[in-house]
Amino acid sequence: MYSNRLTYQLLKVSDLQEFHALHSIPEVDQFNTMGIPESIEVSQQLLDEVIKDQKKKEVNKLTYSIKLKETKDFIGICGIIKSSKKYAKAELWMKFYPKFWNNGYATETIHTLLKACFEEHQLHRVEAGCAIENQASKRVLEKCGFVVEGIQRKNLPLKSGWSNNYEFGILEEDWNK
Repeated sequence: MYSNRLTYQLLKVSDLQEFHALHSIPEVDQFNTMGIPESIEVSQQLLDEVIKDQKKKEVNKLTYSIKLKETKDFIGICGIIKSSKKYAKAELWMKFYPKFWNNGYATETIHTLLKACFEEHQLHRVEAGCAIENQASKRVLEKCGFVVEGIQRKNLPLKSGWSNNYEFGILEEDWNK
C-alpha cells in the first residue's frame, strides 16, 4: 500500500531493530498497553508472533511498517485487526516515532487504512480507540470521519494507571459520503 508521502509493507524479520527501537521510547509507550520490551529478544518474540499471524491461511491481523516514500526512513507501524467475515469489521491502530508526530502522517495513515478496509477488504464497519488523555489521536480519528460512540471506563492498563478509552466507529456509508 502507499499514500501521497508514505509506503506501507507487512512487517518482516529485517524490521526488528526499528520495531524494537519504536517500542522502547517512553513517549510512544505513554498510551500503549504493551509496555517497553525488556530486551531485543522480547521484541524478536513479539515480531515473530506478528509474522506468524500474517502467514495464516485466513489473515486477520495485518501489521505494516510505515516508511517515507522519498527517503525510505522507517517512521512507525500500523495495523488492521479484522473480525470474522460474518461481522465484516476491523479495528485500526498506529504508532509513530515522536520526531514524526505533528506532520499529518497519522491522518494520512488512518485514511489509507480506511481505504483498504472499505475498498479492498469490503468491510462494513471500522473501529478504533484511544485513551481519553490522548487528544492527538482523538483529533486524527475525528479528522478521518470516525465518530465517538462511547467511553469505556478504566479499560486501558497504562503505566499511569487505568485509563478511560474513547470508542470510535465509522461505517462504510460514512466513508462513501
